[in-house]
Amino acid sequence: MPEYSKHQQNIIRNYYDNRETISLQRAQELVTELYLSDGKKRQKHWKSLEGHLLKLSIKQETIDHLIQQDDPQLAAQLVQRISKEAG
Repeated sequence: MPEYSKHQQNIIRNYYDNRETISLQRAQELVTELYLSDGKKRQKHWKSLEGHLLKLSIKQETIDHLIQQDDPQLAAQLVQRISKEAG
Protein backbone atom coordinates (compact mmCIF):
# COMPACT_ATOMS: atom_id res chain seq x y z
CA MET A 1 0.00 0.00 0.00
CA PRO A 2 1.43 3.38 -0.93
CA GLU A 3 2.36 5.91 1.70
CA TYR A 4 0.08 8.96 1.58
CA SER A 5 1.14 12.47 2.47
CA LYS A 6 -0.56 14.23 5.38
CA HIS A 7 -2.63 16.26 2.90
CA GLN A 8 -3.76 13.13 1.02
CA GLN A 9 -4.66 11.42 4.31
CA ASN A 10 -6.86 14.39 5.24
CA ILE A 11 -8.63 14.26 1.88
CA ILE A 12 -9.29 10.55 2.24
CA ARG A 13 -10.51 10.93 5.83
CA ASN A 14 -12.83 13.82 4.87
CA TYR A 15 -14.29 11.76 2.03
CA TYR A 16 -15.16 8.88 4.34
CA ASP A 17 -16.48 11.24 7.02
CA ASN A 18 -18.84 12.81 4.48
CA ARG A 19 -19.70 9.73 2.42
CA GLU A 20 -23.33 9.66 3.55
CA THR A 21 -23.82 13.33 2.64
CA ILE A 22 -22.20 12.77 -0.75
CA SER A 23 -24.47 9.77 -1.47
CA LEU A 24 -27.56 11.72 -0.42
CA GLN A 25 -26.68 14.66 -2.67
CA ARG A 26 -26.00 12.35 -5.62
CA ALA A 27 -29.30 10.53 -4.98
CA GLN A 28 -31.12 13.87 -5.13
CA GLU A 29 -29.43 14.66 -8.44
CA LEU A 30 -30.32 11.24 -9.86
CA VAL A 31 -34.00 11.69 -8.99
CA THR A 32 -33.97 14.84 -11.12
CA GLU A 33 -32.30 12.90 -13.94
CA LEU A 34 -34.99 10.19 -13.68
CA TYR A 35 -37.70 12.77 -14.33
CA LEU A 36 -35.89 13.97 -17.45
CA SER A 37 -34.73 10.69 -19.00
CA ASP A 38 -36.23 7.64 -20.65
CA GLY A 39 -35.10 4.38 -22.19
CA LYS A 40 -31.59 3.13 -21.50
CA LYS A 41 -30.50 6.33 -19.78
CA ARG A 42 -33.36 5.98 -17.32
CA GLN A 43 -32.33 2.39 -16.54
CA LYS A 44 -28.75 3.57 -16.01
CA HIS A 45 -29.92 6.26 -13.57
CA TRP A 46 -32.01 3.71 -11.65
CA LYS A 47 -28.97 1.44 -11.34
CA SER A 48 -26.82 4.32 -10.10
CA LEU A 49 -29.53 5.43 -7.66
CA GLU A 50 -29.69 1.87 -6.34
CA GLY A 51 -26.01 2.00 -5.43
CA HIS A 52 -26.33 5.31 -3.61
CA LEU A 53 -29.43 4.20 -1.71
CA LEU A 54 -27.59 1.06 -0.58
CA LYS A 55 -24.81 3.29 0.77
CA LEU A 56 -27.51 5.14 2.71
CA SER A 57 -28.62 1.82 4.32
CA ILE A 58 -31.92 1.52 2.48
CA LYS A 59 -33.20 -2.06 2.31
CA GLN A 60 -32.80 -3.87 -1.01
CA GLU A 61 -36.53 -4.76 -1.02
CA THR A 62 -37.44 -1.07 -0.90
CA ILE A 63 -35.04 -0.27 -3.73
CA ASP A 64 -36.34 -3.17 -5.83
CA HIS A 65 -39.90 -1.89 -5.32
CA LEU A 66 -38.90 1.61 -6.49
CA ILE A 67 -37.21 0.22 -9.59
CA GLN A 68 -40.16 -2.05 -10.37
CA GLN A 69 -42.62 0.85 -10.08
CA ASP A 70 -40.36 3.02 -12.28
CA ASP A 71 -41.87 6.13 -10.68
CA PRO A 72 -39.43 8.99 -9.98
CA GLN A 73 -41.98 10.56 -7.64
CA LEU A 74 -41.69 7.61 -5.24
CA ALA A 75 -37.91 7.88 -5.34
CA ALA A 76 -38.17 11.62 -4.70
CA GLN A 77 -40.37 11.02 -1.64
CA LEU A 78 -37.90 8.49 -0.24
CA VAL A 79 -34.89 10.75 -0.81
CA GLN A 80 -36.76 13.68 0.74
CA ARG A 81 -37.58 11.58 3.81
CA ILE A 82 -33.93 10.52 4.14
CA SER A 83 -32.85 14.14 3.77
CA LYS A 84 -35.16 15.26 6.60
CA GLU A 85 -33.89 12.47 8.86
CA ALA A 86 -30.27 13.37 8.13
CA GLY A 87 -30.77 17.10 8.57
